[in-house]
Amino acid sequence: MRILSGIQPTGKLHLGNYFGMMRPVLELQDQGEAFIFIANYHALTTISDANELRQNSLDVALDFLACGLDPKKAAFYRQSDVPEVTELTWMLSTLTPMGLLERCHSYKDKTARGIAASHGLFAYPVLMTADILAVQSDLVPVGRDQKQHIEVARDLAIKFNNQYGTVFKVPEADIREEVAVVPGIDGQKMSKSYNNTIEIFGNAKEAKKRIMRIVTDSKTVEDVKDPDTCNIFALYRLLASPEQQAELAAKYRAGGMGYGEAKKALAESFESHFAPLREKREALAGDRDYVEDVLRDGAQRARKEAAATLQRARQAVGLE
Repeated sequence: MRILSGIQPTGKLHLGNYFGMMRPVLELQDQGEAFIFIANYHALTTISDANELRQNSLDVALDFLACGLDPKKAAFYRQSDVPEVTELTWMLSTLTPMGLLERCHSYKDKTARGIAASHGLFAYPVLMTADILAVQSDLVPVGRDQKQHIEVARDLAIKFNNQYGTVFKVPEADIREEVAVVPGIDGQKMSKSYNNTIEIFGNAKEAKKRIMRIVTDSKTVEDVKDPDTCNIFALYRLLASPEQQAELAAKYRAGGMGYGEAKKALAESFESHFAPLREKREALAGDRDYVEDVLRDGAQRARKEAAATLQRARQAVGLE
C-alpha cells in the first residue's frame, strides 16, 4: 500500500496539525510505503515573502523529523523538488470541468477569510490531485475538510483513465473521524487562520498561557460538568492515557472542580508529551546538512516514481 500526505508550510505547526495530520501519517509509516511532502507550491497562494517560505519549509521538516518521521521508511521531500508534478497538473487541468472546481468549498472559505482570489487558489485541487497521482498513491490521510479534494482526485483519475487508458491508481481517503477536527482555544476548529492555535514547538510558557485561555461555559467550581462537551477535555483526551482520561472525567461529573484545574492538567499533559520532542528538534536544528540530505534523498525517491508516471501520461495523451 502506498500512502501520500502533505502539509503547507504556512506557519508554526499546532495541535490541530499534529493530531489531524502528522500523527496519523507517522503511524502509517509502518503500514505501507509512505510519501510525505512539504507543500511549498501550495503555500505560494498565501505567502509572498521568499525568506518566510524558506524558513517555514525548514521548520516543517524539523517538526516532522522530531515527531518521529523515519527517512528510511518514508520519502520526505519538498514539493518543489519534484517538478514532474507541475507538468502533470497542466495535463489534468485540461480535463478538469470548471463546475467541479466551482463546487469546491475550500476556495470559497479562503476567499471569504480575505485570501486574495487567484487562479492558483481556485485550481488548488488540481495541483493536489497531481501530488497524489504522480506517485500512484493508494491512500491519502486527510482531515474531514479535505475530503472533497480527494473526491476531485478520484474523479480526475477516473476521467483520465477512461479517456486515455489506465495510467493512474484511483486513490482512497483515510479520515480519522475521532481526531479529524481538533478544537482551538476558542472552540472553533484549530487553525492558524483563526489565531486559536497551540503551537507544538513554541515556547512552553506561551503554550501554557494559551491553554489557560481556552473558552469554557460559565459553570462554577461546585457545578457538575460534562467532559464530553468541554473543549479542554477534548484536547486532554488526545494527549492523556485512558486511565488519566477516566480520572479527570470523574472529577468533571462529581463537581467541585473548576475549569482552571482541568486546564492545568491539560498543560501538564501537553508538556509531558512535547518536551522530549522539543529537545530532539533543537538537536536537529543544529544539523542542517542532515535535514537537507533527508529532503534530497526523499525527492529522488519521489521523482523516480513521478517520472515514470509522467512518461506514461505523456505517451497516453500524445506528447511522446
